[in-house]
Amino acid sequence: MDLRAVLADFPGVRPLAGLSDAWYWSRVPLFGFAGALSADGARLLQLSGRGSYDEELAVAVLGFAREREGELFARNTHWGALDGFQPPTGRRDFDSVVGISPDVHRAYRAENPALTPYVRLVFPAFACEFAAAGDETLDEAITRYQMLRLNELGRGPLPYLKMRYANTRTQGRSTNIGRGFTEPRRLVDELRWMEGGDGSFVEFENRWGRVWRVEWRGGWFVAECGEEPRAVGVEEAVEFATARLYDRAGRRSCRS
Repeated sequence: MDLRAVLADFPGVRPLAGLSDAWYWSRVPLFGFAGALSADGARLLQLSGRGSYDEELAVAVLGFAREREGELFARNTHWGALDGFQPPTGRRDFDSVVGISPDVHRAYRAENPALTPYVRLVFPAFACEFAAAGDETLDEAITRYQMLRLNELGRGPLPYLKMRYANTRTQGRSTNIGRGFTEPRRLVDELRWMEGGDGSFVEFENRWGRVWRVEWRGGWFVAECGEEPRAVGVEEAVEFATARLYDRAGRRSCRS
């Protein structure tokens, strides 16, 4: 496909200052798009901003992705994240770039399906949002893509979190088989709602594959998978669980 010719027909297209073989365009006022040809010219690397487009940030992300595209998708062809990204001064505290394959994003499937296989989306992101092993399945990558709101370029981090739970007091429980993705606020809520519910538990996993279980047995007890539990207070349990989602290093994994 002649990507240059396709891009020339995009509405309002213009060269992107500060990066060769790169362009800006916009279909509607709320959305800004930026794209750059891959180093070999075979693909379009693209990002967008929904009410938050930032050209200096876009240039930095596209340049990083073009230079390190092979590394970005080396471990996972569907969904790759690479840390070491340094955003322009004052552009939040992004520390990573995520690359998203066509089988996850399905961009242009309605207006130009022939283009879809040639497009990889790239966005600034946070390392805590992705499995450290880079082993998300296709279904998991699609779920995370839908959760992260990547085109909100002023956003904060949404850490990688898988959870399952059962609450004997509220009668609430997870319906998925095993641990499923959720948001940190749900983890905090379920921990607090356990009080007084004997047999209630919350089990959660962070990006390093480390798993903890918090139970109510007349009080809160927390243990890492395979270890003896220790008694804690509710706020300590909440603080402990929340901190685990932002761990910058993992000692070992336990995915049972």
